[in-house]
Amino acid sequence: MIINPNSKWRQQTRIIRSGTPRSDNNETSEPIYITSGYVYNSPEEAESKFLGEKEGYIYSRYGNPTVKSFEIKLSEIEGCEKSIATSSGMAAVNATLMSLLKSGDHIISSRALFGSCRYIIEEILPKFGIEVTFVDGTDLKQWQNAVNKNTVCGFFESPSNPMLEICDIENISKILHENNAKLVVDNAFCTSIIQKPINFGADIVVYSATKHIDGQGRCLGGAIMGSEDFVENTLRPYIRHTGPALSPFNAWVLNKGLETLEIRMNQHCINASKVADELVNNKKIKKIIFPGLPSHPQYDLIKKQMNNSGSIITLEINGDKKDTFNFLNNLELIDISNNLGDSKSLITHPSTTTHQKVSLLDKEKLGITDSVVRLSVGLEDINDILFDLSQSLQSI
Repeated sequence: MIINPNSKWRQQTRIIRSGTPRSDNNETSEPIYITSGYVYNSPEEAESKFLGEKEGYIYSRYGNPTVKSFEIKLSEIEGCEKSIATSSGMAAVNATLMSLLKSGDHIISSRALFGSCRYIIEEILPKFGIEVTFVDGTDLKQWQNAVNKNTVCGFFESPSNPMLEICDIENISKILHENNAKLVVDNAFCTSIIQKPINFGADIVVYSATKHIDGQGRCLGGAIMGSEDFVENTLRPYIRHTGPALSPFNAWVLNKGLETLEIRMNQHCINASKVADELVNNKKIKKIIFPGLPSHPQYDLIKKQMNNSGSIITLEINGDKKDTFNFLNNLELIDISNNLGDSKSLITHPSTTTHQKVSLLDKEKLGITDSVVRLSVGLEDINDILFDLSQSLQSI
């Protein structure tokens, strides 16, 4: 069932009902096409499919019915023209940037990035002769001053990992578009339920579908959304020949995750807001960063481009590394894990895990101290989450 984006049905209905091609068996749920290849009725048919004259599947690295079902649903929920699914979120980031950029090109990136995103931009891209400029993503003047005649794109996470900095999607996209450059936004922390970067001028949106889209820690996946021209003429050739393809089974799991994404995200936000409200005056916490709190330095911008708070809270413990580790070790319910967006509440120490390889100087600039932890608030009973945090904070 392919639903017209301009149809009368509302978002949650479209998420559930779109991208459901039924076979002759008329199954309720989408089938899983676990196959690497496809057969042809004749060599003429094979030739026409390889030439693109006839539609159809030729190899699952190029395309697969289950993966396509997931991609259709992604486009529907994001409100974009086309989507491509990848084997992981980092595969999505890498494929996007490597397909866009070539030797001599220039990229501007926010300094506040997940460790692996920073590695791609800081370590890999320069090996191909690509110039990189890092800026404070929240400072529009730095974006303006960084643009040059070779700038092809800008990249940022918003909110950023782990300090939850918010970048002004609309105004940064204007700066880049005035110079014929594109904006790529990593929207993994929000999902399209909370924030739709394309509505504010972003050209390309990338996701780690491993996080909220799956939401239950089952499998890896990624996604790239954008215009039909970008996806078909720039991205797809790169994807087809380099192979970061999503497996049909993972696509099916992630597709099922999309059907409950809005419900889960709403509850994540409710739980996270209650946690933030409970901890905001706790003396064991030096600082709390949460998009739902008016104390967030970019609260007005958050209200403009996000419709809810998200599930992530960043805490700075009032103590040193030893105190912070004691807090983590005394948690009974919340798991120590570098993943996020799960139905289970998860917490990590970014300085020694996700951002371990970031230089000490850059950690200081970003505020990632040894006392900072990133909490992904899950879907457990809120009273149990609050009890676990409270009893563990009392131990330090």
